[in-house]
Amino acid sequence: MNLLERLSIGPLLADGAMGTMLYARGVDFEECFDALNLNNPEVVADVHRLYAAAGADILETNTFGANRFKLEHHSLSTSVTDINARGVELARQAARDVSTDILIAGSVGPLGVQLAPLGPVKHGDAYEAFYEQISALADAGADLIILETFSDVNEIEQAIRATRAACRLPVVAQMTFTRDNLTAFGSTPELVVQHLCALGADIVGANCSTGPRRMLDVLGLMQTALQRSATSLPPFLSAMPNAGFPEVRAERLMYPATPEYFGDYARRFIEAGVRLVGGCCGTTPAHTQAMRLAIDGMPSAEGTRVRVVRVTESNHHAQAAPPALGVGLKATSEPTQLGQALLNSRFVVTVEVEPPKSSDTEAVEETARMLKEAGASVLDIADSPMARMRMSGLAVAHRVQERAGIETVLHFPVRGRNLLRVQGDLLAAHALNIRNVFVVMGDPTRIGDYPQANDHHDVVPTGLAQMIKEKFNQGMDSAGSSIGRPCSFIIGMAANLCPSDLDKEAALLHKKIQCGADFAITQPIFDVNKTREFLTYYQDKYGKLALPLVAGIMPLASARHAEFMRNEVPGIIIPDGIIERLQKVGNKTRTEGVLIARETIAELRSFVQGIYLIPAFSRYDILARVIRESLQDMGINTPAVS
Repeated sequence: MNLLERLSIGPLLADGAMGTMLYARGVDFEECFDALNLNNPEVVADVHRLYAAAGADILETNTFGANRFKLEHHSLSTSVTDINARGVELARQAARDVSTDILIAGSVGPLGVQLAPLGPVKHGDAYEAFYEQISALADAGADLIILETFSDVNEIEQAIRATRAACRLPVVAQMTFTRDNLTAFGSTPELVVQHLCALGADIVGANCSTGPRRMLDVLGLMQTALQRSATSLPPFLSAMPNAGFPEVRAERLMYPATPEYFGDYARRFIEAGVRLVGGCCGTTPAHTQAMRLAIDGMPSAEGTRVRVVRVTESNHHAQAAPPALGVGLKATSEPTQLGQALLNSRFVVTVEVEPPKSSDTEAVEETARMLKEAGASVLDIADSPMARMRMSGLAVAHRVQERAGIETVLHFPVRGRNLLRVQGDLLAAHALNIRNVFVVMGDPTRIGDYPQANDHHDVVPTGLAQMIKEKFNQGMDSAGSSIGRPCSFIIGMAANLCPSDLDKEAALLHKKIQCGADFAITQPIFDVNKTREFLTYYQDKYGKLALPLVAGIMPLASARHAEFMRNEVPGIIIPDGIIERLQKVGNKTRTEGVLIARETIAELRSFVQGIYLIPAFSRYDILARVIRESLQDMGINTPAVS
C-alpha cells in the first residue's frame, strides 16, 4: 500500500532529526550534511537503521539541503542528482535491514535564498531548482516527497508545483511557525492550510517550529479552518515538532523535551486528528521509540481522519487571499505634508541632498534653508549615494526637519541591510517623525569607497514596500507580531520613464504599484517625447497610471557633462538637440542648462505632480534658481507644501 492508503487505515510515524544525530556523531555544522551520502554513507545509513529499529514507518532521506543553491556554497551544485539519488538508496537499504514495510520520503527543504519580491531569486528559478532535486528523488525510488521547514508560502508553492510536474508521488507539505503561531513571513495557520490544500498537497501540517505544545495549537487552528470549508475530499494533517527550544551546554547544543513527553504528545496529536506524526530538530531514535509505544497503545485510530476536503480554488481565494496591495495614500491615518499634497493634487518640488562626510550637519542645514526659501516643498535625503561613505541619511533627515523646518523624504536602500536592520531603521525613522521613505535597491559597494564591503540584502525594494504597507502601517513587524501603534509611512519608489524596454519597465512599475507605492520618482528626464511614449504604452497595457509621478530634473552644466550622462549613466537618454544647444552657447552653458530644465518642466507639467531636482557638482544655488523661475513660470509663488 502507498502512503495515502495506509493513512486511511491509521496514523503513521515518521522518524526524527537527521542533523541532530549526525552532529552527535561528530559531524561539524559547517560541513555539508547532504554530501555525507557520497563521502561517508555509512554514518547516514546507521542513523536510518536506528530510526527504523525504533519503529518509524517512514524514513526521510538525508537530502534536506540538497538543492543547487545550498550545494553551491560547498561547490557541489553539479552533484544534485548524485546526492539525492544516493540519499534514497541509503534510506532504502537501511529500511530493508529492518522491515520491508517502511516507506522512504524524499526530504526537500527551502532553497536557502529569498524569492522575489523579498529577494533576488525569481520564482521560475526556484521552480527549476526544486524540479531538479525532486526528479532525482523520484527517479531513485522514493515513495513520497516531504517538503519541510518552509516559511514562505510562495516558495513552497513552487516546490509543490515542481513535485506535481516531476512525479505522481504523494506530497507532504509542512511549514514552520513562530511562537506567535505565524510563519516568519506573517502567514496564519488557517491561510497556510487552505493555500497548501488548494495547491494539491496530500498531507499538510507543521514541522520544526517550536516544541509539541505550541505546534498542537497550530494544528488545532489548521483543523478548524479545514472543518469550516465546504469540502469533499480529506487531506491529512501532519505534525513534526522540535524537541523544544535548544540551549548550549558545555559547547553542545541540547534540546530539553524528553522522549516520554513526545510520547504523550503523539497521542494528543492523533486525538486532535493528526495522521502523520514525527520529530524534527533535537529528536532522536529514543523519541521515535516513545512515540511508537504511545501510538501502539492507543485504541483503534479509525475515525480520527480529518473529515474535510481540499478547498476549491474559488474558496481559497475567498478565504485565504492576502490583504489588498497598494492601498494608497487614503489608507494612511496620519498623512505627511507630502502625502497631503499628493492626495490633493498640489505640485511638489523636492531636491536631492547629499549627506556630509563628517559629523557636522551645519552646511546641509544651511542648504536646506536656502532651498526652502526658494520654494522647495520637501527635501530628499540620500543615503550613501554612489556607495560613498557619508553620514547616515536618517540622522541628516532628522537634523534638517528639526533645524531647517522642512519635511524630508528619506532614501532607504535595501542593499547592505538585513531584515533585522531594515525593521529597526524603519522604527527609528518613524520615532524621529520621518514618515516619507523612498525605497530603492541602493548602489553596489563595488563602485564606491569600500568595494570590499558586504552589500547583501534580505529584501528587495518591492518586498520592502509591501512589508511597510501591509505590516508596519498596520501595526505589525514582518513576522506579524505587534509593534504597537501602526506606522504612517508614505512610500516612494523609482521609475524610469524613458526605458529601452517598454514592456519590462511597464511591468516593473505596475508591480511597484501593486506592492504599495504611493508615488514614484523618476530618473532625470531630458526627452519628454520618450516619456509620453512610455506612459501611452503603460496605459494601453495596464490602464491609466494611478500613481503620482515626481519627474527627475537635472540642469546640465555643459556639453561635456551631457555627453558623460548620455554615455556612462545607464538609463539616461539625452537628445542630440540638447547637446547641440549646449555646444553653441560657449561659456553660458549654466544659464542654458537652467533654461533647458525649465522648458522640460513646462512640458512635463501636464502629466506629473512634481519635480525632483538633482544637483550637478553640488551646485544647490543653481537648483534654487530653477525652483524660483519654474514656480514663477507656473504662477506659483509659495512652496506647494506648507
